[in-house]
Amino acid sequence: MNRRIRPLARLGALTAAVAAVLSMSGAAVAADSPGPATPPGTRLVGGQPASETYSFMVSLQSASGGHTCGGSLVDPAWVVTAAHCGTPYRVRIGTTDRTSGGEVRRVVERRQVAADMALLRLGSPSTKTPVPVAAAAPPGSATRLIGWGQTCPTRGCGAPPVRLRQLDTTILGDRSCAGIRGAYELCVNGGGGRGACYGDSGGPAVVGGPGDWRLVGATSRGTAGTCAVSPAIYGDVTSVKARIDAIIGGVR
Repeated sequence: MNRRIRPLARLGALTAAVAAVLSMSGAAVAADSPGPATPPGTRLVGGQPASETYSFMVSLQSASGGHTCGGSLVDPAWVVTAAHCGTPYRVRIGTTDRTSGGEVRRVVERRQVAADMALLRLGSPSTKTPVPVAAAAPPGSATRLIGWGQTCPTRGCGAPPVRLRQLDTTILGDRSCAGIRGAYELCVNGGGGRGACYGDSGGPAVVGGPGDWRLVGATSRGTAGTCAVSPAIYGDVTSVKARIDAIIGGVR
């Protein structure tokens, strides 16, 4: 998960390997400190129900409320997501139920950051607590993936779950991810029925624990045509922290 990548926009038109892209846009993570406090889950294709309400967790939605991608609130007025997720009509923030609760905000602007990462500006600031961006995400770090991606491994095999799910895993070295490119990507462990899937795109990979979560990644794409059979590639949000700060600060 580190180096230059072309954005995953139009997942359906990409090759099968990139289509595992977990465009993960439906249709989902690592670290500079100890990993999550709770034991690892089993799968996100599968996964387990979210153990807490993550104030920074975002569902990118259509005008009718349909979930398309995930995202992370990094400032009261800004969300980090995958560039290939495009510009949603609105977002729902800080709830474990993608159909209700939390706060709904319109999206008024999209800024490309680098590789498959983008920022969305909200029409009005959220009152939810943003997640800080971690300083680094070295291999071996424990990380947690969070999202509403489908829980079965092949595209279209099921609808995204209504309730938020999570999966604990680790960050791998770049050589473990086929097709990883550029200094802006992370390789996240997956396989054996464990991993992000369609609908998880843009969603967070975080490190730390309750009350101290920090963002390290944004779900980008898979490395195989089926979810959860091999590691996945994430945008390395830590590598663009300065750029994010500059964009956010420049618009205030």
